[in-house]
Amino acid sequence: MKISRETLARLEELRVLYGLPDVASGTFSALLALQAVDPTASTSVRAPADAVDRHVADSLSVLVLEEARAARRIADLGTGAGWPGLALAVALPGAQVSLVESASRHCRYLERALEVAAISNAEVVHARAEEWAGGAGTHDLVTARALAALPVLCEYAAPLLAEGGSLVAWKGAVAHDELADGNAAARILGLEPVEPLRVHPYAGARDHTLHAFRKIAPTPDRFPRRPGMATKRPLSVNTSLQL
Repeated sequence: MKISRETLARLEELRVLYGLPDVASGTFSALLALQAVDPTASTSVRAPADAVDRHVADSLSVLVLEEARAARRIADLGTGAGWPGLALAVALPGAQVSLVESASRHCRYLERALEVAAISNAEVVHARAEEWAGGAGTHDLVTARALAALPVLCEYAAPLLAEGGSLVAWKGAVAHDELADGNAAARILGLEPVEPLRVHPYAGARDHTLHAFRKIAPTPDRFPRRPGMATKRPLSVNTSLQL
């Protein structure tokens, strides 16, 4: 699929704004062209003119955080069509990015995307976050976009983070209860919440926030719980420290 001049200009604008490698615009163009025509891409936003902001610009907004720019081992959980993981692989060629996805059909699409766009510093991990033992304790950054509530994300991410690493979650407006439960879960899991950051990745974006949690202590050995428990019985302000 041919990418319009307007979309190419927007990609170049983002490349300059975030100081990305010279090849970034072309790589993103290849990804958007594939996503537009491949029915297995896990997104309803396919038109490149829309996806350049809704996916690329939104994903790159995390680069305002130093912990994201400095990360060298990144895991993107429930990556779906690959955002923000693909964007981070393009933006940070010195980092190794794991695209963690449990659905095999989505994994097949991601493998095609890496091949088509010639992205060599990313890999597809076909696994649930709770079952990915090979990723435990090794990541500087764990990302999650439109995946789950904050307490669930904290439980998924904490075992994968090295001490000093961070979870960053893309969120819209977050209810007080979810924020309180997320902060409570973080304390149980060895994480420290950071003040949420409002971002404006593109014109018309509303209620976009980045919620970060830094790992400051070892995660208790009882985590991760078995698959499904984080969503079935999420940690909260009412959770006892003795589960």
